[in-house]
Amino acid sequence: MAEQAKTSVPTIFPCLRYEHAPEAIEWLDKAFGFEKQFVVPGADDTIAHAQLRLGSGMIMIGSGGKPDPRNPWATERFGTYVVVRDIEAHYARAKAAGAKIERPLADTDYGSREYSARDCGGHLWSFGTYDPYAES
Repeated sequence: MAEQAKTSVPTIFPCLRYEHAPEAIEWLDKAFGFEKQFVVPGADDTIAHAQLRLGSGMIMIGSGGKPDPRNPWATERFGTYVVVRDIEAHYARAKAAGAKIERPLADTDYGSREYSARDCGGHLWSFGTYDPYAES
C-alpha cells in the first residue's frame, strides 16, 4: 500500500477474545512463553485489553463481552488490528471498495483514531493509529 511506510516494527496484530482472559494470559505464558507487556483490567475479573509479546511479535487479547451494536469487538472471538499512518485515506479506500463498515472512523478514548470493517469473507479487521509498540 502506498501510504504505508516500510518499517521493521510489526504493524499487524492478531486479536483474540477469551471467556476467561485472566486465565488465558497465564496459560499463554506457561504454554507458549507469551509475556505480559500491557494489561488493562476490566470489571468482574475481566480483561479490557492486554498486549502479550513473544520475541518481536505481539498479540492483543481481552475478555468476551455482551453484544454491543456499536462495537463488533465485544463478542468477536478473533480479528486483526493493523496500524495505519494515514487513517483518513485508508478509511476512504475501504469504503470505496465496498468494505462492510462495522464501526465508523472515530477517535477513541485511548488516543487512537480507528475503524472496523469486515472483509469479503466476513472476517473482522480494525485499522487505526494506535501503536502497541509505543507502550514498550
